[in-house]
Amino acid sequence: MIALNKIDITPGSRIILPADQLRTVYEHCRRKLAGRYFADESPEQKAFGLVAGRQSKQGFTVSRCFPLLKNARQIEPYKSFMDNIMTRYAVPSETPLARRGWVADPQELLASVKECQRENLLLLGAYHMHRVAWQDDPRRDTPTVLDSILAADSGMLIFIISMINTDRPIIRAFYEGNPDMEIPIGEGDSTQ
Repeated sequence: MIALNKIDITPGSRIILPADQLRTVYEHCRRKLAGRYFADESPEQKAFGLVAGRQSKQGFTVSRCFPLLKNARQIEPYKSFMDNIMTRYAVPSETPLARRGWVADPQELLASVKECQRENLLLLGAYHMHRVAWQDDPRRDTPTVLDSILAADSGMLIFIISMINTDRPIIRAFYEGNPDMEIPIGEGDSTQ
């Protein structure tokens, strides 16, 4: 059985995100935006993945980022759940509500969690990109109300990747998707 534990956030916590892991996330986002999909990948301009690492007194060091390929959003029972959540909480955007959102494929999620266990890593959270600027949120580098609702009580971090400017993406992290609980991100080398 796989148990996911809540991570502990303490005052002054920070995230060390090595350049190689940051590159993995940005390359995933750019590839998806460019429409370059793998054969077994959901052909959508959405990037979603998992972030794993280790916790210390200072915060967290990211050791692995797992780009996920398959979106189970259109498969029941996830479709009905997401349709309901989207209708209730999502802000209209250029993408129709029925096509918005990501649900990690259960088999792909399980494989990533098992990999974390093999490497003795803690699943810290998930990342996803925002690609469309909104009039009241032109940078799109913070969680939406929907992001916050979906991450509530998860005990995890949500990493928002703003790809409004693909040459200068922005990454920010928030505990349980709460905009008032941002955890600063600093770069570190990949040997940490």
